[in-house]
Amino acid sequence: MSAERAPAGAKIFCVANQKGGVGKTTTTVNLAAGLAKVGQRVLMIDLDPQGNATMGSGVDKRKLKLTIYDVLLESASIAEARVHSDKCGYDVLGANRELAGAEVELVEVERRDQRLKLAIAAAAADYDFVLIDCPPSLSMLTLNGLCCAHGVIVPMQCEYFALEGLTDLVNTIKQVHANMNKDLQIIGLLRVMFDPRITLQQQVSDQLKSHFGEKVFNTVIPRNVRLAEAPSYGLPGVVFDPAARGSMAYVEFAQEMVERIHKM
Repeated sequence: MSAERAPAGAKIFCVANQKGGVGKTTTTVNLAAGLAKVGQRVLMIDLDPQGNATMGSGVDKRKLKLTIYDVLLESASIAEARVHSDKCGYDVLGANRELAGAEVELVEVERRDQRLKLAIAAAAADYDFVLIDCPPSLSMLTLNGLCCAHGVIVPMQCEYFALEGLTDLVNTIKQVHANMNKDLQIIGLLRVMFDPRITLQQQVSDQLKSHFGEKVFNTVIPRNVRLAEAPSYGLPGVVFDPAARGSMAYVEFAQEMVERIHKM
């Protein structure tokens, strides 16, 4: 299965939501695998010290010689630190606990919020898409992601409190757009862990569509056991069980992303 190449130069997207447990990492690794499946060249960057996106891409974070930490501190380039995940079909710039120290070390350095932007610029020609898994807090790490991205993909559950968290995130994006990155915009909201049988979820989904219009992706990711099981096997659901409903939805989402990029 192939799709047209994305327009020249990598499109860089943060997968972000200040609320934890909303499926950011699941979305990042499955979108990366889905894009690779439809013929795109993908780099997945793990910006979370927990390293879940690294492990969920079939890469052992404990065995990495170089990580995003080395790239942010400018002791390695992306070309030196990335590893290819053969099982998943995309490149991984991994993270581990060491990354937690970068937060403190970056405070003192110059251009501390631009480190990732500069590093990606040197490797951008190798990729169609760069996906960045951001930690839930608005930290120096997340800021590095937002400063280099063309847009933010916001995975969210259709629950009442999710709308409150979304307001905070939209305000953060507006501030970064105004002060640090004029390219930054919300690319779209992705409804995840969706169960159409729950009336409240349907109501929140309708609210999202009436308020954000075309910013809400058409694809909806259903609540799916196979997607939840996949990380324990160190794989995205798209690779672990391609026939599962959730996996097929992420491939559909990848195709929608490629189409949306062509319109940007």
